Amino acid sequence: MSLRFTVLSSGSTGNATVIQNDDATLMIDVGLSCKRTDELLKEQGLSGANIDGILVTHEHSDHIKGLGAFARKHNVPVYANEKTWEALEKHIGTIAEENRIVMQTGEAKDFGDLRVESVGISHDAAEPVAYTFHEGDTKLSVTTDLGYMSDKVRDAIIDSDVMVLESNHDVEMLRMGRYPWNIKRRILGDMGHLSNEAAGEALCDAMTGNTRRVYLAHLSREHNQQDLAKMTVQNVMEDRGHFYKESELKILDTYYDRPTSWDTVREQKLALHL
Repeated sequence: MSLRFTVLSSGSTGNATVIQNDDATLMIDVGLSCKRTDELLKEQGLSGANIDGILVTHEHSDHIKGLGAFARKHNVPVYANEKTWEALEKHIGTIAEENRIVMQTGEAKDFGDLRVESVGISHDAAEPVAYTFHEGDTKLSVTTDLGYMSDKVRDAIIDSDVMVLESNHDVEMLRMGRYPWNIKRRILGDMGHLSNEAAGEALCDAMTGNTRRVYLAHLSREHNQQDLAKMTVQNVMEDRGHFYKESELKILDTYYDRPTSWDTVREQKLALHL
């Protein structure tokens, strides 16, 4: 088995992603109920017993709703930085001491041949992070819930073979939407979420000739649409001189109510060089 992943769910109703290779099966966040997470894992041929660790991005409920129950039920280690652990305390209940593992922002951990690195991001949480995954020369990045793409984050995710990248909202749809202005201002700010346009800019800054697929993630059900997100990202790419060709870069969807198909990063990368 080579490095592969599936986005179990993505959006404001709950987020969870599974990354797997021969040495480890890891999950980023458990933002759905334990029961629903178990159901989605089963759809992908897994169970909670397969999960070797949970990597927490931040403490917002759409990322940790089922974290405590899932970790206790399946006796899974949980990795988060100190400030996030402090913010989690009142939300997730008791976690066995041996399963409370501090992984500081900027730290790298090896699970056999799978290396995981965290990078600090800009979001209105205690100390939010994104993650990159490396197996040999293969690289996957999962970057959501950030108000803007900093140079540090760009440098962390640059040259990924596959990116899972936030494309949360269409700015005009959000401005015209029913949310109170204080919430709109939060989403639009530097501690909020990436718009479709910002996602396109971020992709242009971080992609290289090795980048083959990008999954647009954490789309707002109120203020975005999948086709609109993809069209906007493609338009930004063309404005920046990156003329979109599906044979060179695929822009793919994630879903709030079902998993993406397993994507085996290395096999597809090797196939492209035959």
